[in-house]
Amino acid sequence: MQDPQIVGWGHTPFGKSEHPDTESLMAAAVAEALEHAGITPEDVDGIFTGVFNNGFSQQDFQGALVAMGDERFAHTPATRYENACATGSAALHGAMDFIAAGRGRIALVVGAEKMSATPTAEVGDILLGASYCKEEADISGGFAGLFGKIAGSYFQRYGDKSEELAMIAAKNHSNGMANPLAHMRKDFGTAFCNTVSEKNPIVAGPLRRTDCSLVSDGAAVLVLADAETAAEMTRAIAFRARSHVNEIMALSRRDVLEFAGARRAWAQAFERSGLGLDDLSLVETHDCFTIAEMLEYEAMGLAERGEGGRVIRDGITAKDGKLPVNASGGLKSKGHPIGATGVSLHVMAAMQLTGDAGDMQIPGAEIAGVFNMGGAAVTNYVSILERVK
Repeated sequence: MQDPQIVGWGHTPFGKSEHPDTESLMAAAVAEALEHAGITPEDVDGIFTGVFNNGFSQQDFQGALVAMGDERFAHTPATRYENACATGSAALHGAMDFIAAGRGRIALVVGAEKMSATPTAEVGDILLGASYCKEEADISGGFAGLFGKIAGSYFQRYGDKSEELAMIAAKNHSNGMANPLAHMRKDFGTAFCNTVSEKNPIVAGPLRRTDCSLVSDGAAVLVLADAETAAEMTRAIAFRARSHVNEIMALSRRDVLEFAGARRAWAQAFERSGLGLDDLSLVETHDCFTIAEMLEYEAMGLAERGEGGRVIRDGITAKDGKLPVNASGGLKSKGHPIGATGVSLHVMAAMQLTGDAGDMQIPGAEIAGVFNMGGAAVTNYVSILERVK
């Protein structure tokens, strides 16, 4: 069984969008992806849609909305996926399994979310649906409060890493300046990110506003094809490996600072690909909060537990470092429309491998790692991508 390959993509700008809903956002990204791949709706055998929703919109049943944007998809099988902030990667894996099983040759993976129309206070409550509500639903500050607790626990165990978190934020905002699709293209600098102020207040625990990803609208689409079909197309990005590992949901029943599921997902991907960390040209990772990126450094093997701050201090993950992380600006600058994020991470990595990343481009990029998680590292996906055409 051979995994399918990425042969095209589409991506709306992230931010506060003029598109009124996910239907409109998806239509725009799908049209771009079809043109990029050089296919028509009649070529598509299945649609795999990732939308978290959980209250952002009264309209659900969102797998069917793709055909509302383009009626040529009216009879194409479509399914909606939800897996918290890894919703997009869940849809991607569904599409890959569909093609690998021989049920179709070409599939669309569509990720989208419309968040900005929802009052800020409600956004926090909606996102807490991705926590273990029996124990965590009353955490002050919504999901930022949950990661604020994680950051506080990290500081208590390993010392205050506020400056290192500010350095991560500053790196990603600096990188985002080169991304025309990013929500916030502003280079704040470490000093601003490390200073609590009226413009950068404490949000939860030790986390400041600059430590938190943005409430964004957006959509991203991948076109997948089996290897035989991909060989006849303009470009093809292969999956050297993909992995998916879950972890216990409740924070009370695990050491969340271990990011054990993320650690296992990376280990599986390296084992299946026959590659190691030194073989990667870049990583696009899930920096929903700066503390998450720091813990992900440790999970992927860049540092021992408690030493993630050294990675950013040594410049390892800078755009010109040994292993650039989030050259796109990451969720921190690019934005985090929940259902679109997992798809977007793969689009950003694929653009690097085809040399189409513009000012974001990492010279000579050959192999990319992608990490997307749902909840507090509850569901964890890793992809290792390589251009084959």
